[in-house]
This record gives sequence, structure tokens and C-alpha cells, in this order.
Amino acid sequence: MKIFIPNNFQQEREYIVDILLGEFLGIHYEKYFHDQQDYEIVLSNEKKITVKDHFFSLVKSEKGYLQKSMIPKCVLFSKNNFTPEKDIPIIYGTSQMDIEEEKIVCGIDIFASSFFMVTRWEEYVKSDLDSYNRFPATSSLAYQHNFLDRPVVNEYVEMLWYMMKFLGEEQKRRERSFSIVLTHDVDHVRLWSNWKDVARTMLGDLILRKNLSLFFSRWKQYFDIKNNLQKDPYDTFDELMDYSELLGIPSRFYLMNGGLTSYDNHYRIDDPDVQNMIQKIKDRGHIIGFHPSFNSYRNSKQWQNEKRQLEELLKVEVKEGRQHYLRFHVPETWRIWEQNGMEMDMTLGYPEREGFRCGCCYAFSVFDVVTRKKLNLKESPLIIMETTFEYTDEIEPEIMWRRINQLKEKVQKYKGNFVLLWHNSNLNHGLWRQVKDVYFRILK
Repeated sequence: MKIFIPNNFQQEREYIVDILLGEFLGIHYEKYFHDQQDYEIVLSNEKKITVKDHFFSLVKSEKGYLQKSMIPKCVLFSKNNFTPEKDIPIIYGTSQMDIEEEKIVCGIDIFASSFFMVTRWEEYVKSDLDSYNRFPATSSLAYQHNFLDRPVVNEYVEMLWYMMKFLGEEQKRRERSFSIVLTHDVDHVRLWSNWKDVARTMLGDLILRKNLSLFFSRWKQYFDIKNNLQKDPYDTFDELMDYSELLGIPSRFYLMNGGLTSYDNHYRIDDPDVQNMIQKIKDRGHIIGFHPSFNSYRNSKQWQNEKRQLEELLKVEVKEGRQHYLRFHVPETWRIWEQNGMEMDMTLGYPEREGFRCGCCYAFSVFDVVTRKKLNLKESPLIIMETTFEYTDEIEPEIMWRRINQLKEKVQKYKGNFVLLWHNSNLNHGLWRQVKDVYFRILK
């Protein structure tokens, strides 16, 4: 198979061709650049697929495509013979689909549309930020046009594959299987870090909440935990590992070490209890990763120091993780991870909305849209975080289960990675106890 690629924006075009055909489909192909406007795929039997270019060939500005004006104002939804769903969102292109025995002409620019989603260049050119300086889901094209809950890049890949098979391509694609990727950001290991936390909370029970019974129940809980009469509700590590092992799935615990804000430093890695917990995770064959602090996402030196100190204390090299509070700046944060030898980031999901921030449920190699380089780092996008449901006041078992299961079924259809974040501190504490069963139902 050969693919002829238009010869402008070569780095960007080659990257997304390699993602879709190489990393996602896993087929063999040769790449050539040509001076035509459109992509042309010549199959092993000499039949052809033309994918119309509706993006890079239209970029005339010296500033390139990294401009807000290059984001489409509307998204069409179209149905054709090859769509894997009832319709397909068209980010760039038209609904044109000309089908003949020897060739197909596809008006949907699946390459530019996929590039838009996986590189997140949309977030680089938009200035919208929430109170934590994060790009909000509500500002994304996917949310505004109602396809955030769809792995649209996977849909494009299936559509392309169906076109190839229709024309008689005999290559086999990469074998994939559905997997659940269980991750636990360890923000806290104890309900109270120290006596000051307890005193502050109990004073709040008396003065702010004016709740004497809560004051006494809190005191009893603290007393019982300190005297080993009750297990700390944040200490769920054994329980999480027990259930993961029953299913044959490793749990991934992402640990913090450092930070300069009140959102950080709720435990110390050299604490004997924390060291015992870490040793258990290692001994039981689960995975330890890195959870960089609140401000580290744009501070390379701080990020590097935290990782170095963590590895020295752990006596193990960490290769994967997720940014604290999902704070992320495209492409700067990816670049920091790349420069520090990390292999996999799992940050990219929206804090306040579940779904497909990158439009896909496969891990993929990252592209830096500023340096115009493909990185060694891979992104495995976050699909579900349990605390997302706090934003919509839906910490209710059936609502959570229904919504999570809908997304899980979509990932299953495309044999992707269902990346789930459930904090260790949100299993046996407070309102989370009433939805604990949802966690176990997801994994069945």
C-alpha cells in the first residue's frame, strides 16, 4: 500500500498519517509526498481512495494554522456507507462520498479532523480557562457540537478501514482487545494529615455548621483511627488491590512528592506508614507512577525535582502518571514529560465532563504543535474521573453507573483502553460510600 501526501505542512501530515494507519490500524504502507492537493491511498490491488484536503491546503497565513479563526464554526453530521455509527461528525470537510468499483473519493478530511482532536491545538489557540487555569470542556468544539461522548477519531479510522475492505484490501489490521486501565491518584493517604487538620474541622462543626453531634462523631472517628479501632477511610489500598487482582487487572497508584501550594504535601513519601504502603504495592505487582504537583504543569524545574526526589525515595524509576488537578497546558506540559523521560501521560480528560477529550480511546504518540515534532511520549486519554460527577451534583449510584457504562460500551466497541481514575480517598468516605458499588460494577 502507498499513500501520497500533499507536500505542505509535511511534519503535521506525516504525523497524523502515521497515527491513523500505523499506530491505530497497524498496517504496512509506504509514504510519498506529492504536489497534489489531496491525499491518495493506493491499495495493494492498485485501487484508490482519495481523501479530500479541507484544511492544510487552505492555510495561507504566515502564522500557519495555529489561529482561532482556523477552528470550524460548525460541525456537520453525515451518514455514508462506511460510517460505524448512525452518523459521523465532520470537523473538516464535506459529506461527499463518491463510490466506484476501482476508487472512492471521500470528502471528509479525516486526517485534519483527527489531527485537530489528538494534538489539542484547539486548546493552544483559545484563551478560555477555568478558575484553576484549565481549559474547560464547555469551550471545546466537541462539547459545543455534542460529540464529546464519542471517540470520533476511532470512528474515522473505522470508516477508512471499511473503505479499504470495500475495495478489496487484503492486509490484516492490528489485533486489539478492550482493556480497563485502573488508575488511582494518591492525593491523600490519611483522612487527617495532622492534629491541626482535625482541630480545624471540628471547630467548623461547632462554629460554622453548629452541629454538636457531628463534632462528637468526628472526635470519636479520630480517636478510633488513632487507636487502631477503626481503619482510616482513605486507606483503601489493600481493598483496591484485592479487587484488581480478582480481575487480573493491575492498579496504578500515582504518588505525589512536593509542591508549593495548599493543594499539595498532604503526606510524605519517607513516612514509615507510606513506605509500608508503597512496599505492599510493589510486592503485589501493581504499578507506581508519578502525580506531579499543582503548579508543576508549567514549571519544568519543579517537575524535575519532584520526580528525582520521588525516584530516590522509591528506589524505582517512574515512567507514567498524571498531573494533579488535571492541570495541563498544550503543548508545554507534554514537553516537560518528554524532556524528563516519561513514557505515558494519562492526564487528558476534562475535570468537569466525562468523555473523549482527545477524541479517541487508544494511546497515541504525542505531537508538539509549536516545535512541530512528534514526541516519544504517549498519551492515554482519561475517559472517566469519579469526581467529575461532583460538578453536576450527580453522586447518585444509578446516574453514575448509567453514564459510565455508556462510555465503557463505546470503548468496548472500538476495543480501546477504558482509562478510569478513582481516588483511593473516595471509596469509603462521606458521600462516596453510597456509590462504592459503582466502582465494582464498572470492572465486572
